Order: sequence, then C-alpha cells, then structure tokens
Amino acid sequence: MTLPPHFSEHDQRQALNDEFHARPPVPLESPQLISYLALHHKDEAPGAAQQHLIALGKLLGQPIDDAGTHHLIDFGSFQLKWELHNEFSSYTFFCSIARGEGLDGSASALAVVPEAWLKSLPGKLIVATHVELRSAAEVTPESVMAQLSPTGRQMVGATVADGAAWVFTDFLFENGFSRFLVIDVSLTRRQAGRTVQRLVEIETYRLMALLAFPVAKEVSRLLGATEQRLADLMDRTGSARSTEDERNVLADLTTMAAEVEHSVARTTFRFGAARAYHSLVMQRIAELRERRIIGLPTFHEFMERRLLPAMNTCETMARRQEDLSSRVARNSQLLRTRVEVELERQNQELLGQMNRRAKLQLHLQQTVEGLSVVAITYYASQLVQYMAKGLKHQIEPLTPEGITAAAIPLIAGFVAFGLHRMRKHLAAADAGH
Repeated sequence: MTLPPHFSEHDQRQALNDEFHARPPVPLESPQLISYLALHHKDEAPGAAQQHLIALGKLLGQPIDDAGTHHLIDFGSFQLKWELHNEFSSYTFFCSIARGEGLDGSASALAVVPEAWLKSLPGKLIVATHVELRSAAEVTPESVMAQLSPTGRQMVGATVADGAAWVFTDFLFENGFSRFLVIDVSLTRRQAGRTVQRLVEIETYRLMALLAFPVAKEVSRLLGATEQRLADLMDRTGSARSTEDERNVLADLTTMAAEVEHSVARTTFRFGAARAYHSLVMQRIAELRERRIIGLPTFHEFMERRLLPAMNTCETMARRQEDLSSRVARNSQLLRTRVEVELERQNQELLGQMNRRAKLQLHLQQTVEGLSVVAITYYASQLVQYMAKGLKHQIEPLTPEGITAAAIPLIAGFVAFGLHRMRKHLAAADAGH
C-alpha cells in the first residue's frame, strides 16, 4: 500500500530514516586486508575532507558529485569507506588478497592507495590501524597461541561472535600502526564486516576518549593551586577588619570565579565527549560477545584495567571543577552579603547624620523666618510712615508716627500669617511626593 496523497509529510522524515540506516558494515570475506585511518579535523577548513575525497575520485576515475557525510566507493583494486564525524573523519580501506598472501605482515591495504593523496589527507592523524582477516585454514588459533611468549609483551585476545572468530591485538603501535588479527572460523560475510567495524571503532573511541586525559592532568594542577588560593582568601575573610579589606577579598574571589568558569567552559565539551566515547568503547566490546581465551585478558578486562582509570580521573576532575566553582560562588555570595550589610550600616549612619543636619537646618530656617518677619515688618512700616508723611495734612489730627506705630502690629501679624501659610503649603506638597 502506498502512502495516501493527502498526508503532509515532515520535511525531515526521509533524512532521519536514511540516517538511521547509514554507515552499515561492509560485508567481508577472508582473506582480507583492512587499513583504517582517523584524522582529527578541529583546525581544518569546513569541507576539506569532502573535497579531498572528491579529488581521489577524480584521480582514480570514479567521479564523486557529493560526498555528504559517508560514502562507500569501489575503486577496483580496493574499496574505501569514508565517514565524517563530529570531531574526525575516518577512512577504511579494504583490499582482497589471495590465500597465503602477505602472511609475513609486510602487506597492507594502503599499498594500493595513491601515496601522494594519502600524504595530503586533511587533519591530524589520531588513529591508524591494520586489520588482517584470515581464515582458520590459513592461520590457526593454535599457531598464534604457540608464538606467544610468557615473558613477551601482553596480548589481548578473545573468541567473538559466539566462537565464530578469534581476535588478537596488543593495542601497541608498530611503525605507527596498531594491529588486529581476526581468524575467521565460521563467520558469515556480514558477521565479518560487523566484527572488523567494531574493532576499528573500539580503537578509535579508545583514543578519542583519552584526549581528555591530558586535559584532566592540566586541570588537576590548576585546581590544586586554586583550592589553596580559596583557602587563603577565606582566612583573609575571617581576619578582615574593615570594609576595604572585605572588598579586596571580594575582588580576588571574583577574579578566581572568572578563572574557574573559564576552565569549566574550556573543558566541559572534552570531558563530556570522553564519557560518550568511553561508553561507545564498552558498548562495542559488549557487541563482540567475547569469550575468554585461557591465558589472555579479554578486551573488556583490558579496558577496565587500562582505560577506566583514565576515564575515572577525567570524571573526578570534572566533578572537582564543578564543586570548586560552586564553592567560589557560595563564598563570594557570603562575602558580598557581609559587604552589603556593612554598607547598609554605613548608609544608616549617613542617613542619621543627614537627618540631624536637616533638623538643624530647620531650626535655622525657623530662626531666619522670625528675623524675616521683623525685617519685613520694619521695611513695611517705613513705607507706611513715608506714605503718612506725604498725607500728613489730610490725616490731621493723626500724626505719621502714630499711624506707623498702629500699623506695625498689623503688618507683623499679616507677614507671620503669610509665612505660616506658605510653609504649610510646601509641607503638603512635599508629603504628596
């Protein structure tokens, strides 16, 4: 049944489903040589890996229009599976060989890849590994076990896929490459492809997870010094005798908080990525369905002993860093509260002084107002006297002096009443605001 035409399809529906089925393992048949490279592309220009892949297609006569984020190309002499991830791009080269060919370990799938193209791969090499897929008829598990020396370097091995294959490695670099040997007992082609893919992913995610370990050691040194500085600042807080001392401590705490937050911002992604990569390593190991080979540690045991301590260190540093950030913030808040309380006390004292000054000013103003009544009365009475002298013939038998004397109480009362009304209006207006 086809999709009814009246449905409005989400524009991401097909892309999401394609992503769900993307990057399937390449079916493999032994004998097969596989070489895997992963290049960290943090500082590379966007699209550099895609353009380099397109250049290989042009070089070998296999045009690639759009590399996208993953591609499987058959160049005849070898197959290339390319994938673009968040932090790195991976190149897996598959080369079929004849039975018994390259048993001395000198051959690799990279021998058939153009050397100039390989040398110009964009990014910094983070993973390089060779995987040999051999049938049990070519290389028997017993012959590999017989070559192991009790005093030699430690080998990691297990039977996988419910006993359908044996896997051996030592996770060491030899000429810059780590190596895996997969002995095919009864693998199907798809099982073989899944097994090889899981092995190279274990190697990739192992090293990508360990990128956080140097960061953790650097953060450890920073945290040790910062925690001591915080303890010293708390001692200074306890011995502070003035607001200025507390402000100086608060300024130092603010600087420290900025440094810690900068470290948190710089390392959060790396520590979070390490947790995710470590989880993927353990998931891929679980998918191998490994069984112990007597005398050899399994992949799970090896990672528990070698990788897990580094991951625990990273996790501890991340928690320590977050805890220190919280402590600095908490102490800053406590000290800020102390400074604010002291400022409030000083403000109250200042307001009290201002209130006393205002009362003093009020008393002075009232005194001035009394003098103003006298002064205004004096000048007003002089005006009355001048007017009376000018009309002394019309006001007889009254004299100018008598009229002036009688006007003085009236003038003083009127002025005092006017000043009182004005003060009352100003007080009402001030209360309204």
